[in-house]
Amino acid sequence: MKSIERDVVIIGAGPAGLNAARDLKAAGLTVAVLEARDRVGGRTWTSTIDGAMLEIGGQWISPDQTALKGLLGELGLETFSRYREGQSVYVAPDGTRSLYTGEMFPVSERTEAEMRRLIGILDELAAEIGAEEPWAHPRARELDTVSLHHWMRQLSDDDEACANIGHFLAGGMLTKPAHSFSALQAVLMAASAGSFSNLVDEDLLLDQRVVGGMQLVSETIAAALGDDVVLESPVRTLRWDENGVTAVSDRATVNAPYAIMAVPPNLYSRVSFDPPLPRRQHQMHQHQSLGLVIKVHAVYETPFWREEGLSGTCFSPDLVVQEIYDNTNHEDPRGTLVAFVPDEKADAMFALDAGERRRVILSAMAESLGPKTLEPVVYYESDWASEEWTRGAFASSYDLGGLHRYGADQLTPVGPIYWASSDLAAEGYQHVDGAVRMGRATAARILDRDAASTEAAA
Repeated sequence: MKSIERDVVIIGAGPAGLNAARDLKAAGLTVAVLEARDRVGGRTWTSTIDGAMLEIGGQWISPDQTALKGLLGELGLETFSRYREGQSVYVAPDGTRSLYTGEMFPVSERTEAEMRRLIGILDELAAEIGAEEPWAHPRARELDTVSLHHWMRQLSDDDEACANIGHFLAGGMLTKPAHSFSALQAVLMAASAGSFSNLVDEDLLLDQRVVGGMQLVSETIAAALGDDVVLESPVRTLRWDENGVTAVSDRATVNAPYAIMAVPPNLYSRVSFDPPLPRRQHQMHQHQSLGLVIKVHAVYETPFWREEGLSGTCFSPDLVVQEIYDNTNHEDPRGTLVAFVPDEKADAMFALDAGERRRVILSAMAESLGPKTLEPVVYYESDWASEEWTRGAFASSYDLGGLHRYGADQLTPVGPIYWASSDLAAEGYQHVDGAVRMGRATAARILDRDAASTEAAA
């Protein structure tokens, strides 16, 4: 068991924790990063499965994610664009398959008008309420105590329009049913991306990937930090008072004036705090949870859909598989599709054995892209909900009423303990960009506090 003295101990070696460590070390402070897993990267993870490189976790970059794009430039990492040429596929609630181009699904004129109206309302609310302090808006309680599902149906009686709009926020982003989170949480999700229109624009949101995988961001930073990163070292106890902390992990004990909890809020309870955290923290953390999604990777000898004039992009809110994208790796002659099975549909799939689940999922994909989809050479399911140090996807959100009640306190330090993860970000919420922003912002707060303490002591 190592005993280490540092200026800051960071729990979690994902993009948030490692970016905090990078900035703190560059400013002259010493750091130790304790990671429970046997790898860095957190919810970004690139692995080779049956000879195919798969991005098991977060992977995409949008043009407006300036913090992440700037970091990629600093680290010298290259990017490439997602394939999107050709027509997309939409499977309507009645099972009708249609081909289309552009952002809007091929729906009836009435449904299209309703979708555009709902998008306009959400865009206006996102602009008015913003992502920084949605809980402070005069309508915060009103919007936070009604589910997105019920709120939309107060605005429209078009079920297809509501289901399609809800899909982007529910299954597509928060990975929870639209009846389980609030309209305010949905507005935050939209505002964090600049607007709801940006969430609808899959060409914007899913624009580029890192050559070699997004995990390279964390691996490159960790390599520069060297022995300051300790893997396979879950923190069991965090003792704290106003003078500092002692983090006791499986492989090291670190004494430091400051600590950063750089893990999702649902994992805070995995650490025993001594003394216990304040009452409000305990309550707040119980109202935050991750959703559920199966990210399916299917690799084929060739990207056959391209030969058929298809982009590989498919939407089908009523099918088991709600979204499909071309996820072919950089300069790879094979073709890869990535598909998503969210929330209650994932529940149904996990009730099946592995073989039947694969058959049902591939059959659902084939409804969009045809029978060739049934025969991948590599098939893999990312199941983050069963991963011990994650337990869900993609990031945490509040239950009904939780955001306006607790949001203002989610970043408040407890003595020397700070909180940093994409789950708590404003801009870039739930994305790697948000994790980068949170890590760097938290490092800046500690540097300011440390400078003030030094001045006071002098």
